[in-house]
Amino acid sequence: VGRLELCFGLCSAKRYKQTMSDTEVDTGAASEPKKYQTYVLEVDPDQDDKAKEIKLCNFSRPHMRAFHCSWWCFFIAFFIWFAIAPLLSEIGPDLGISKKEIWTSSVISVAGTICMRFILGPLCDKYGARILFTAVLCSCAIPTACTGLVNSASGLIVLRLFIGLVGGTFVMCQFWTSRMFTKEVVGTANALVGGWGNLGGGVTQLIMGSVLFPLFKTGMSSEMAWRTVSIIPAFIGFISGVAVYFISDDAPKGNYKDLKKNGLMPEVSAAASFRTGALNLNTWVLFLQYACCFGVELTMNNAAALYFKDRFGQTTESAAAIASLFGWMNLFARGLGGYLSDKANARYGMRGRLWIQTILLLFEGVMVLIFANTGKLGVAIFVMVLFSVFVQGAEGSSYGIVPYVNPPVTGSIAGIVGAGGNTGAVGFGMAFRQYAPSYREPFMIMGFTIIGSSILSLFIRIKGHAGLICGQDSEEVKKGNEATIAVPAPEDEEEAAEEEK
Repeated sequence: VGRLELCFGLCSAKRYKQTMSDTEVDTGAASEPKKYQTYVLEVDPDQDDKAKEIKLCNFSRPHMRAFHCSWWCFFIAFFIWFAIAPLLSEIGPDLGISKKEIWTSSVISVAGTICMRFILGPLCDKYGARILFTAVLCSCAIPTACTGLVNSASGLIVLRLFIGLVGGTFVMCQFWTSRMFTKEVVGTANALVGGWGNLGGGVTQLIMGSVLFPLFKTGMSSEMAWRTVSIIPAFIGFISGVAVYFISDDAPKGNYKDLKKNGLMPEVSAAASFRTGALNLNTWVLFLQYACCFGVELTMNNAAALYFKDRFGQTTESAAAIASLFGWMNLFARGLGGYLSDKANARYGMRGRLWIQTILLLFEGVMVLIFANTGKLGVAIFVMVLFSVFVQGAEGSSYGIVPYVNPPVTGSIAGIVGAGGNTGAVGFGMAFRQYAPSYREPFMIMGFTIIGSSILSLFIRIKGHAGLICGQDSEEVKKGNEATIAVPAPEDEEEAAEEEK
């Protein structure tokens, strides 16, 4: 059986198989092969060695290394995904493309991600986040590098379709931290990695539109500059995808391949995982609510620079700099939403998380309506910043709820809910396309839709947990014995496989 490092202690018989040689005597003490025998962070053995704390300045394996790899990969995904966005005001005239055609390309850039998120969710349950991060980042870096070959509206649309697939990395981002951190801190962990990853949207606006594009223009024409500048994010994306494969781990106890080999984890059916997640009503309520926060952010990543250039007469460089402020709020706002969700949960249980979610969505919608009716540049920037804080906060609170819906299939649920964000971006993008060149009407539609989504929290009823205004937490939940994400028990997985046959 080879050389095994043994860790002695209590081990849950429901979740793990004991792997013992023929000559080994069972003394009553459980033995368990795993990659790490000690951890830098404090862990909970009853929650699969997940970390009970977050140390932001620590990069140790497996917990904090996965944390930092998660947000960095998602950050770079945004760098690839929206590298073109601040340059569209230059690309359009050079290629003779109308604003409706530009909006069509923007809609397509987020539409392709919908299918990817549905697919990647179950694959996370089966293969883990690390391998999928590598595959998606390296693949999507290729079309990004080909941006300079575009010569028509149809070419731009097809290119942005393939680049947009990189947005599916959000599923791995949220799944990985749910796999590494306990229920007490999972909301904060998910929000931080998601927020810092989303920060890539704001940084991209600034770096591509206000730094790299002007820099490239100093030695060439503006057209040649936008045709070559996307090579930078493509190169960084490819290198990041390769690096994360070698420097991180799938789970606290090691990589999925080794866990399965040692009998610590059964083979997972991706189809059964997706079916279970999709048949849960809570998944679809969160799908709609996430459409009204992350979908709004994606729409603003495409619209903000164009809006400030058209509405307030800003240059390409200054409009990109202003638009980047929306994304910069991710530095703290999404993490704040997850933190508030965790704190509310500690005091009021799931009902606290649901109230935080409802309040953030409600104020987000109100801010959009105010932004739509603001005619002064300074006031518009100020309102946009407040608007962004509530958008990011609602995203963080959403994924403070996701790991509780059905823990064994969290990957599939995270994928479906994440796809809601892109679905919302498609819907809002179509509104902007329909009313182009006007901006007020689509912003009003967006605002009232968000306010309506806040009411949907009434319909979230998670087994064992209190609802928004009715129901009570179960005794198991009150005692703190429920988990957020767990490896499916072997017997449960075998039953699922039989059903699938």
